[in-house]
Amino acid sequence: MSDGGLDRWKSSAAAAGKRLDAYLARIYSKPRNQVLKWILDSRVEVDGAVAKPAHKLRGGEWITCRPVLPTQAGILAAESGPLDVLFEDEHIVVVDKPSNLIVHPGAGRETGTLAHRLLHRFPEMDSVGGPGRPGIVHRLDRGTSGVMVVARQPEAYEKLSRAFAKRAVEKTYLAVVYGPLALKAGSVDSPIGRHPNRRKEMHVAANGRPAETAYQVVEATADGLTLVEVRPKTGRTHQIRVHLKHLGHPIVGDPVYGEARWKGLRRPLQGPLKRFPRPALHAWRLAFAHPLTGERSEFEAHVGKDIAELWRELGGKRHL
Repeated sequence: MSDGGLDRWKSSAAAAGKRLDAYLARIYSKPRNQVLKWILDSRVEVDGAVAKPAHKLRGGEWITCRPVLPTQAGILAAESGPLDVLFEDEHIVVVDKPSNLIVHPGAGRETGTLAHRLLHRFPEMDSVGGPGRPGIVHRLDRGTSGVMVVARQPEAYEKLSRAFAKRAVEKTYLAVVYGPLALKAGSVDSPIGRHPNRRKEMHVAANGRPAETAYQVVEATADGLTLVEVRPKTGRTHQIRVHLKHLGHPIVGDPVYGEARWKGLRRPLQGPLKRFPRPALHAWRLAFAHPLTGERSEFEAHVGKDIAELWRELGGKRHL
């Protein structure tokens, strides 16, 4: 085991009444028995004094922790790579994630992720969040582009994680879908669960987890395609893609939930955009209360060139 360095931060008011071991388990995304060992090994202090696992926090205390991290083989190695930073301060970083970039390591991908690039630019993130997910409080699918926020220190990580869990973060996406929508605005309130036969896919299922997605038509083309603004109220895996398919309007280019041909399309796509290489889905705006100042923060990532060109190719007049 190797030491992960010294972390020091002030606990938030929301920590009041929580046991120290439970609080640290949430901050570091570790099992409680793991942080319990840190406390018993005198690696944790509260306001300068070694504390016990059952210590009840008041909120506003200074926490000092020397976490024990996995062996070097389990720690991400920083990797250089393009990183489009929209905003940064000492607490958070907001980035515009390009399409075809995985957020963090997972099955089949151990290098070349957004997390690796973040560590190269912000090495202090290595002890923030769960293993292999430095600072990551939410994610976008590989093929989805757009705005993401990540945490640079534990308190920001805790508060942002809680904000996402409480649905206090406003997320707005743009998507190009097949077919003219019957309603200009509406919502899908259908539970989502793992597909029983295709384990990598999700689907609308009566026994799934609650999921709600609001949508509004931005523009429709004469050829039967639509640009929609989408606001997911919950954060289920593949939620927007599954709900739009459930509506009968899958996203153009979606290799999993889309269709190669769609009867609502009055003419086939022409030229190089005949087969769009990824779901035409973009995380456009993100709004939340700054985790330390409490001020409302709103960020926007401009639609990528590929989706903008696709929309023009389809006859869209809206400038993207």
